[in-house]
Amino acid sequence: MSGLAVLGLAVSLFFGVLLFAALTIWAERRLLGFYQERYGPNRVGPLGLLQVIADMVKIMTKENWIPPFADRPVFVLAPTIIIVTTLASFAVIPLTPLVVMSDINVGLLFFLGMSSLAVYSVALAGWGSNSKFSLLGGVRAVGQMVSYEVFMGISLLGVVLQTGSFSLVDIVRAQGRLWFVVPQFVGFVVFFIAGLAETRRIPFDLPEAENELVAGYHTEYSGFKFAMFYLGEYVGVTLNSAMIATLFFGGWQGPWLPPAAWFILKTAFFVGVFILIRGALPRPRYDQLIAFGWKLMFPLAVLNLAVTGGIVLASGH
Repeated sequence: MSGLAVLGLAVSLFFGVLLFAALTIWAERRLLGFYQERYGPNRVGPLGLLQVIADMVKIMTKENWIPPFADRPVFVLAPTIIIVTTLASFAVIPLTPLVVMSDINVGLLFFLGMSSLAVYSVALAGWGSNSKFSLLGGVRAVGQMVSYEVFMGISLLGVVLQTGSFSLVDIVRAQGRLWFVVPQFVGFVVFFIAGLAETRRIPFDLPEAENELVAGYHTEYSGFKFAMFYLGEYVGVTLNSAMIATLFFGGWQGPWLPPAAWFILKTAFFVGVFILIRGALPRPRYDQLIAFGWKLMFPLAVLNLAVTGGIVLASGH
């Protein structure tokens, strides 16, 4: 593609992801209301669709306050990191056979690298706030995210072994006959749970547990900077849902509908699953969360990798 075409795709992808994330906020409120037999947003605009816009206008027009005791450069940098890393990850995700911003042969590694850099956002937010609640929330987040990144990476190696490539385009094309969710079901389960922990969603929202930490690592944030953290969470949910669709459910592949429609439908389905889990599961203790990861998720991921490697080696592919 020409430079102008790449720029146009980048701008379209940027605003498209942000719009989808904003719709995810609305969908979460509506679906949680449905699950809990109550009304969701239904006053501002048709079906409450304009409620998200009203909320964003409100939060972004609040005073852009920085606590006098905070480390100002670190405090300002932290929310920027989570937005940049999550949005950058979409550059390697193929939306259709022809629409992918950057088809690099290490696309999966790029995604994992961006996920690792996102840890710095919550770590610096906790440190830069110079607050005990924020620091404790940041420490919790780092321990949680670093632990589950290990399981996330190992869970995807089975897909790489079966495909023979780290390119996300190659991974989607390799699922032409059979989606990887079937032979890599254990890897899918581990990746999905790790995605919940990475995005710090209930039941893994311990870094921002309101009952214990006020709001965790973003206790001292308000206005536009808090909005970046808030939006970053939903962009992360969208990213993980898109990756699940790409890695395990054939990406754009499907009958009858256009490829882009299949990709959006699969992504939206898993966003709905993320939301359903929020309305259904309680929050565990932090030690239970870490023990669950290292005592169950890690052995499962390693076992899945060993079995997949043995099968691939025996088949001679």
